[in-house]
Amino acid sequence: QVQLVESGGGLVQAGGSLTLSCAASGRTNNMAWYRQAPGKQRELVAAITRGGRTNSADSVKGRFTISRDNAKNTMYLQMNTLKPEDTAVYYCNADVYYSGTYNNYWGQGTQVTVSS
Repeated sequence: QVQLVESGGGLVQAGGSLTLSCAASGRTNNMAWYRQAPGKQRELVAAITRGGRTNSADSVKGRFTISRDNAKNTMYLQMNTLKPEDTAVYYCNADVYYSGTYNNYWGQGTQVTVSS
């Protein structure tokens, strides 16, 4: 059974930092962080290929950094200079190898709340 386990969310003041982690139970290919604020659609925050190529939303460029450790099947999101508008549930998404193929999975989400 495939699992994506997120951690690192919490409450932080504006201007602060948090680091999210997403640990997969198997080998991963493409991975990404999404977020969903109340009343809004889920949006892509940042993505990373197995080879380390990244892309990110304009709203987080220069503040958030996505990275991964392939040996640990783990992805990270370093979030700096957080703003109240970054408040959302953050979800891990990944292509995970299971039963001979890669399938796409979602984590359970972790809450990030930024107070002003």
